Amino acid sequence: MKTSFLQTGISTAALSLSAVAAFAVDGRPNILYIMSDDHSFQTIGVYASVLKDYVKTPNIDRIANEGVKMENCFVTNSISTPSRAAILTGQYSHHNQVYTLADELPAGHPSMAKELQKNGYQTAIVGKWHIGTQPEGFDFYSVMPGQGKYENPGFMESGLPFDVKHAVRTKGYCTDVITDKCIDWMEQADKNKPFFLMCHFKAPHTPFTPAERHKDLYKGVVFPEPDNLYENLDSRPILKYVHNKISGGRFANKELPKEDRVKDAYQEYIRTYLSCIAGIDENVGRLLDYLEKNGQLNNTIIVYTSDQGFYMGEHGLVDKRLMYEEALRMPLVIRYPKRIPKHTTCKTFVQNIDFAPTLLEYAGISTPDYMDGRSFSASLNGKEAPDARKTAYYRYWMNFKGYNIPAHYGLRTDRYKLIYFYGKSCGTKGSIDKPNFQPVWEFYDLQNDPHEMTDQYNNKKYQKVINELKETLRKTQNEIGDKL
Repeated sequence: MKTSFLQTGISTAALSLSAVAAFAVDGRPNILYIMSDDHSFQTIGVYASVLKDYVKTPNIDRIANEGVKMENCFVTNSISTPSRAAILTGQYSHHNQVYTLADELPAGHPSMAKELQKNGYQTAIVGKWHIGTQPEGFDFYSVMPGQGKYENPGFMESGLPFDVKHAVRTKGYCTDVITDKCIDWMEQADKNKPFFLMCHFKAPHTPFTPAERHKDLYKGVVFPEPDNLYENLDSRPILKYVHNKISGGRFANKELPKEDRVKDAYQEYIRTYLSCIAGIDENVGRLLDYLEKNGQLNNTIIVYTSDQGFYMGEHGLVDKRLMYEEALRMPLVIRYPKRIPKHTTCKTFVQNIDFAPTLLEYAGISTPDYMDGRSFSASLNGKEAPDARKTAYYRYWMNFKGYNIPAHYGLRTDRYKLIYFYGKSCGTKGSIDKPNFQPVWEFYDLQNDPHEMTDQYNNKKYQKVINELKETLRKTQNEIGDKL
């Protein structure tokens, strides 16, 4: 049985009649926030990676071509639960208390959804939630328990007890089902009030399961390889020991010699992953079509992003977590013709904590004091705002033996990257202290080494720059209150 959002929404009695009338005529935009899980920017056509001639993303590309493509969008903590909490709250992990996969967003915590809801927006979230506690600030929710399932997924819904036992099983492929639910909700929405809808796809998260109709989409295709797919990691103290190597993953044939194993696994990995992306793009198209047919397309801010980046075989890796470019960099395209010109490319530094302040500003709501992020709306006409970020701060807290990736933090500028692998749990859930781990600094000159192949930390040529970056890193941590 479906639960109508109208049964669970804010009563209009809570608002004065004049306020309700104002919301109906003030022209504030709807907000459709679409997010996939582990969608690498390299597998979106407009980002023109080595795979650009193979990816099939005309609808996501349309959002970018009719709006803006962000070139420098960075996650603050490249793992699902902390990233989702950062997006919703506009806060770093040390402020929203979601450090690792084992954490939950505390009940009662402020968020973007709550700010929009109390200012007259209809709010809903559908799909992957993955922040543990029952969604708050949403008039309607229909979210999958944990990671959810690709086929015939279950959903915990408004009006029912928030637990797996009461999840409503829905027949179909998850990306299609999530879109169906989003369209159903928009169909029921009060057309005189703006809405905020978070559409969270599970795909293309492991186990990379495409819809049946796409399973042979890339049959027989041979994909180009990244230049560093076969990188020798013996001289790299961090990468040498990480477990998320393509040579040891689910697609690897252990009976083959290592290089053949990597080559074979890479092809199957990309084939399956891109087949999942095709299903996402189809459904993004369905959402755009619905808005267009109902005359709401140009009055809706449409965001497409992922909760973090993902490796497409670079350094011989899959997954995310590490502060290297492929995991750090998020895809972000936004369409809102009333404020964003077509074919805009924005190189301004933004982070996922900035999403909430930006969307709130478009909705006419000031950034709350508790948010760490800042609005980047002034930069979306292709010109950088005077107060735009010059650096991106990152901290991965989950010192977890499963991937053998040590906890680390660092700073990225337009040219350089400084990372400190400290390898301590700092008391975070699901983390351990790595025995006999020796902390390691790494430094990269991204202008001369965009693929981060050569650590220059011990190169005397860069010592002045490294010392300056260390000081900037220290000041940044003090300013944002990250002192653990």
